[in-house]
Amino acid sequence: MKWKCGVCGYIHDGDNPPEKCPKCGAPKEKFEKLTDDAARLIEKSRFTNLLHHKLAALLDEVTAISDKGIADNLDPACVDIFKKAKAEAFIISQMTKAEIQGHIGKGKWG
Repeated sequence: MKWKCGVCGYIHDGDNPPEKCPKCGAPKEKFEKLTDDAARLIEKSRFTNLLHHKLAALLDEVTAISDKGIADNLDPACVDIFKKAKAEAFIISQMTKAEIQGHIGKGKWG
């Protein structure tokens, strides 16, 4: 079962809601039991959301490596590759953030 805090949106997994919300401190009366469909959607999306977070972390690494390659400035072809990698990492990172924001808006989070 999944329970959602009506104050802050925290999702709790368990047979009963917690005595108080771990995030905002609201009492258990503020929790509502999610429908089976809503609970399945959250469970299914947790894996994908985790993958998005891992991808964002890797893209941060691509950006850091690219910055080092640009600073190294071995030759124009190398610098061009690092600049392209940095630019694409930024675009994909922004796409990932937008996707996660969409998931939150559709209840695919928790």
